[in-house]
Amino acid sequence: MNRCHIVVFSGGSAANNLVDVFGKVAQDKECSLSYVIPISDNGGSSSELIRVFGGPGIGDVRSRLVRLIPEDPTGKDLEKSAIKALFNHRLSSSPSQARVEWLDIVEARHALWQDISSSKRELIRSFFNTINLEIVKRARPSSVFNFQSASVGNLFLTGARLFTGSFESSIYLLSAITGVPANVNVIPAINSNFSHHISAGLLDGTVIAGQNAISHPSAPSAPALVPNSGLLGKASEITPESPTSQERKEISLHDLVEDANLPGSLPTLRKQYINYAKTHTADLPSRISRIWYINPYGQEIRPAANPAVISSLSDASCIIYSIGSLYTSIIPCLILRDVGAAIAARSVRFKILILNGSLDRETRSASMEFGARDFVQAIKDACDSSRGTVGEYRDYVTHVIHLHGEGTPRVEREELAGWGVECVRIYGRKINGVDGEGGMVYDGIALVQALEAILGKRDLRGDKSRRNTLEANVYSPRKLGP
Repeated sequence: MNRCHIVVFSGGSAANNLVDVFGKVAQDKECSLSYVIPISDNGGSSSELIRVFGGPGIGDVRSRLVRLIPEDPTGKDLEKSAIKALFNHRLSSSPSQARVEWLDIVEARHALWQDISSSKRELIRSFFNTINLEIVKRARPSSVFNFQSASVGNLFLTGARLFTGSFESSIYLLSAITGVPANVNVIPAINSNFSHHISAGLLDGTVIAGQNAISHPSAPSAPALVPNSGLLGKASEITPESPTSQERKEISLHDLVEDANLPGSLPTLRKQYINYAKTHTADLPSRISRIWYINPYGQEIRPAANPAVISSLSDASCIIYSIGSLYTSIIPCLILRDVGAAIAARSVRFKILILNGSLDRETRSASMEFGARDFVQAIKDACDSSRGTVGEYRDYVTHVIHLHGEGTPRVEREELAGWGVECVRIYGRKINGVDGEGGMVYDGIALVQALEAILGKRDLRGDKSRRNTLEANVYSPRKLGP
């Protein structure tokens, strides 16, 4: 295809900080832009929607859609700002107050409706009424929906999905109502009305079930840690053991609750995780070796990627692995069937990893901290797993953009060069980062300049040349031309 298309693999909150960067590059290069978002998150208010309704983890999808709502530079379009505020709004942290606030929204009495026209208000309310009716219908003495800290945007997407029967349609509705640009697509990694959970296998044989337990374990339950002492170093063979008597007792108690979960399914996949913290979490006992999808009973499955993901990759001139959680945001998208082969296609010329500016629980363990080579290796392993064959490093990553400073991951330039991966260092600014250990954040202008330098000055649709002199370049912020 003779057109430019950029595909970004990312999660939600971290990569939202770079949306303007990707938008600027796409605009300058006259490219269309697609974001591939995982649906395996079972934490936050999404956990309550999954518990009561089943379905995919939609928090990251909603977060990206709302972030993409165009800003009004004049400040005169009050309706656009009001709609963005509505879908970004979270209900009270008090369950009782949150329920009252939700009813005010459903009945159009809330102040959030003030600047929204009646036509759009009644359209949006129709889907709020749909999910509100479903919440009432599903109420049981053993299971009542908890509105605490619920995202209004998540409630809308779930209502639209239940009404249309299509997750894809609910995304289209939110995009159309909010005016997300037509040349920007938000694509769930899996297009499904069912929940999809992940497990992590650690090098010491431990298995952790559920994304929330992997990345930010929180009350009301601890991570589902299942020791497998005989499987050290054999991540491809790691599977959960049979439940212990305590676990069987916990499963039996959960089976008394009438919700969307199948009887006998893992408790760690069925609980509320409304309150959690992304910082100040304990290090993992060992580094993550592999991520895989599981069914409700903890058994490994191999789901197919959303066909729209494969189609988008087949049109791609450039693939970007954005900042964020490596093992719970990026890898769940890459291990899906056919994704690895699509990334490895020769038609995709640029495959760029934007390295995190700090380490988190997933890339820092009691035994070691990740460097750039470990990020690249994890991406390669995931893509190889998707393909069912072993490829070259450069099949999946051609460039690494990174920062340098206290708290940033180390970058093994010579080793990466031997793998055929070029490194580009740019300036950023220091922050008090994750867990108070510092780190760096990217400067948007410098990152735009680095990405555009990698992609080349000419139109990507026709330029077949490569730039091989980037490794020594350092990009600092400077004013962009018109």
